[in-house]
Amino acid sequence: MSTRVYQHPRDLIGQEGTTLGPTTWLTVTQEMIDLFARATGDHQWIHVDIERAKAGPFGGTIAHGYLTISLVNHFLPEMIDVQGIAMGVNVGAEKLRFLAPVPAGRCLRGRGEIIAAEEVKGAVQATIRVTVELDGSERPACVIDTISRYFPAD
Repeated sequence: MSTRVYQHPRDLIGQEGTTLGPTTWLTVTQEMIDLFARATGDHQWIHVDIERAKAGPFGGTIAHGYLTISLVNHFLPEMIDVQGIAMGVNVGAEKLRFLAPVPAGRCLRGRGEIIAAEEVKGAVQATIRVTVELDGSERPACVIDTISRYFPAD
């Protein structure tokens, strides 16, 4: 794992095309899936019913797509560290695609690329394309363009 460090948000300007990561692998456990189901109220059997899911289309339980997206927030700090900030906020996301199911017990990691960085309203806004890789799969679990704003401390 190699975290790219930027000393100030303005240092992101002109960094389009810079690759980030990969992060360390993270195992998606059934416990994580069950806790996510409990938190969101999504108890669909393909996620939480181990016995029924064995006979289902994926041969076992799979992570919720939105669980996979939420793990991007776990991977980003391993890929990029913007220092000299008062705060950073998530603004949104664009171009989200789920490309492969994530079976319980499999590992994910993040790989990124800075797509855009610009000054906006007293901050620097960065769009980072995060590819969530699925161990042993040619296809990633998902690809999402995240949008963050970094507000300088000075």
